[in-house]
Amino acid sequence: MSASRVALVTGASRGLGREIAVALASSAGAVLVHYFRNRRGAEATARAVRRAGAESDVLQADITVEKEARGLIAAVEKGRGRLDILVNNVGPILFRPWDELTAADWESMFRQNLLGAYFCLSEALPGMRARRFGRIVNLGFGRVEQLAAFPTVLPYAAAKTGLLLLTRTAAAECRGTGVTVNMVSPGLLEGGIRPAGARVPRRELGTYAEVAAAVRFLAAEEARRVTGTDILVAGTWKM
Repeated sequence: MSASRVALVTGASRGLGREIAVALASSAGAVLVHYFRNRRGAEATARAVRRAGAESDVLQADITVEKEARGLIAAVEKGRGRLDILVNNVGPILFRPWDELTAADWESMFRQNLLGAYFCLSEALPGMRARRFGRIVNLGFGRVEQLAAFPTVLPYAAAKTGLLLLTRTAAAECRGTGVTVNMVSPGLLEGGIRPAGARVPRRELGTYAEVAAAVRFLAAEEARRVTGTDILVAGTWKM
């Protein structure tokens, strides 16, 4: 990855987003940290990025609102002159029995897990295409390709399935432009959210660092022929 590249990681104020931002810092010139409410956490991530060798700033936006999401990308383009790597990490999960779901639950999950990524991706693509380089990585869900029953996380799983379709469609539309679009789908993670009372063998738990390594690979110059794919970082949990 070139030291002149500019990366943006959404939802990077803590957890997996922070790990991804720091992983990209070792070889990108600047890694910008997006947050919604947790500015203190975002600033901590930015400090960690700088310690890892890259420049960093924090940027606030509610990416579920189209104007704000597009404004976020525009701010990066204006402030840094380019955006080379976009990691759509925002994607909270909701645990709720399917027969207790409300319309608001569905809308919230789709706005946060699918529409926000679409707004950012579609705003970033014109500049990437013009520069003949771009890496977009969307964060998925370790069982998304199974199309199985998910009675306690139905809106989340449905939104992530839509995100996979968006990933593959965008990849196809970007053929020959120097822009790749991929997904990384984690399984259960140490420190991640799980259903109350769930007992998961420790061997089934992945780490933020493992997921971040997959993202870093897809963001690299050498991954130019990898596009439209979903890298599962889920161990046997997906099986």
